[in-house]
Parts: sequence; C-alpha cells; structure tokens
Amino acid sequence: MAKVLLFGPLRDLAGWREREIDAASIAGLKALIAAEDARLGEALGGPGVQVALDQAIVRGDRPLAAGAEVAFLPPMSGG
Repeated sequence: MAKVLLFGPLRDLAGWREREIDAASIAGLKALIAAEDARLGEALGGPGVQVALDQAIVRGDRPLAAGAEVAFLPPMSGG
C-alpha cells in the first residue's frame, strides 16, 4: 500500500487529503485514481502537476515499494 497525499486544488477536487492505495507503480496509482474519479485523474496528469515519491520529486513512472509515500503537488504560482 502506498500513502497518497494531495495538496491545494487537487485536494479540493478529490474531497480527500490522504489515502492508502494499493498500486505497484506511479502509473498504476494514477490509473486506479482515474478509474474512481475521472476529473481527478485528468487533473493529476495536467500541466505543472509534480509527483514526489518519498519526498523527492520524480518524473515518469516509478515502482512503488510497500509503505511508499506519493504526493501530488499542484502547479506553483507566485512572484
């Protein structure tokens, strides 16, 4: 099981901040979330959304070890 965290507008869209989801990879995790909530799945693949695996930003698909923490971070703004 991976601990999944959502922040900012992603959290608001989903209606939850933290969940445990059983997935073997980040791509599999996204697919499971999209199957449950198409709008959230689309938002997770949107421009500027970053993925942190165990508190390190990653790109592309990665395998998930038991107890992994996956955070989806919305695009940052500011100046």
